[in-house]
Amino acid sequence: MNMYDIIRDKRDGKKLTAEQIGCFVKGSTSGEIPDYQISALLMAMFLKGLDKEETFDLTRAMKDSGETLDLSSIKGIKVDKHSTGGVGDKTTLITAPLAAACGVPVAKMSGRGLGFTGGTIDKLESIPGFNIALDTDQFIKNVNEHGICVIGQTAKVAAADKKFYALRDVTATVDNISLISSSIMSKKLALGSDAILLDVKCGRAAFMQTEEAAAELGQMMVDIGKSFDKKTVAVISSMDQPLGRAVGNSLEVAEAIRTLKGEGPDDITELSVVLAGIMIYLSGLASDTDQGIETARERLKDGSGLAKFREMAEAQGGDGRVTEDVSLLPAGRYSRKVICTEDGYVNSIDGQLIGSASMHSGAGRAVAGQDIDPGAGLLLEKKNGDQVSAGDVLCTVYSNDESKLSSAAQMALEAFSITADRSSDTPLVRRVIK
Repeated sequence: MNMYDIIRDKRDGKKLTAEQIGCFVKGSTSGEIPDYQISALLMAMFLKGLDKEETFDLTRAMKDSGETLDLSSIKGIKVDKHSTGGVGDKTTLITAPLAAACGVPVAKMSGRGLGFTGGTIDKLESIPGFNIALDTDQFIKNVNEHGICVIGQTAKVAAADKKFYALRDVTATVDNISLISSSIMSKKLALGSDAILLDVKCGRAAFMQTEEAAAELGQMMVDIGKSFDKKTVAVISSMDQPLGRAVGNSLEVAEAIRTLKGEGPDDITELSVVLAGIMIYLSGLASDTDQGIETARERLKDGSGLAKFREMAEAQGGDGRVTEDVSLLPAGRYSRKVICTEDGYVNSIDGQLIGSASMHSGAGRAVAGQDIDPGAGLLLEKKNGDQVSAGDVLCTVYSNDESKLSSAAQMALEAFSITADRSSDTPLVRRVIK
């Protein structure tokens, strides 16, 4: 099959066949198709669009382009969780042990972060001794024995996605519902869970800026999951400001632990309980989402979620004492307080600037493979709607490199918008798509 003809067909707005898409994915993964032709077809897809059938075919071909996991030896209905990401989003650290404490088998592979902080794996690695590099047999063994295991994702899963995303990132073809959906869902489907929960963020600090765009993405991914006979639910949640108060790696682990103790910020607590409740429902352990959410809330109150977090950490070589003493986590040696300069109310917090401040503190990475500072990041003292006075501390920046504090603190100050009137609250969970 000729790649030139495939590019021309999509350029002219024609629908691609499953065979054409399969040929494209296979040739891209093997190296037979040069980058310039891959980029040309991705641009044609971006401009002309893919219909639902083409999107399903692309997802299937990408899923089959690398390794797939067989989790059939794990007892029960396995539920995977994915978040489209956001500033301060540490929900997996809370949601996964809460769901596991309720009997949901959580076999999760996560990636490293690129941008404002590390990903879930980077955060867990800030726990002394925590091993994210277990082989598949040990991964499955841990889930069967402890109900939960979170490890790093191999690059061999949905191998085509790594190639496509690298090219999309430098050719301005990232922002397309079909390409985003196939990228996310090809990996989720290859990882072998029985059901999938998607937390799709919307707002100023999210990739999808509007609720409508997030809902369109969520619906497409739910449709893809169902087409593969996977029970799939998408939650559209607000990301108009950082989630919780901690942005950074060990800082977010510490906040997750406090949340599992019932001492966390309201927003991260509520969203984590809702997500855990839906995971319980998807696993068949609740008759509906409301019952699942109530069960998750009970496990939060009785400390079962915290105990499961410690069990997971210790089973993977981590120091479980961090659940009792968060000072055992890495901490930035240097800090700088960001001071409010006027009276009023916090009207908004620019998540993009907070994310940039976190990255400048050392908590994130600008390029893949770059080292990160596990103790770096920000702690927000004020959130949207809080009353402030000149001289109040808005947030504190932490780093192990004192020279990074000034630029990070300036970005953080610019992120806060102070107005005379208090802004109205935005619902945290906008809608649920089943």
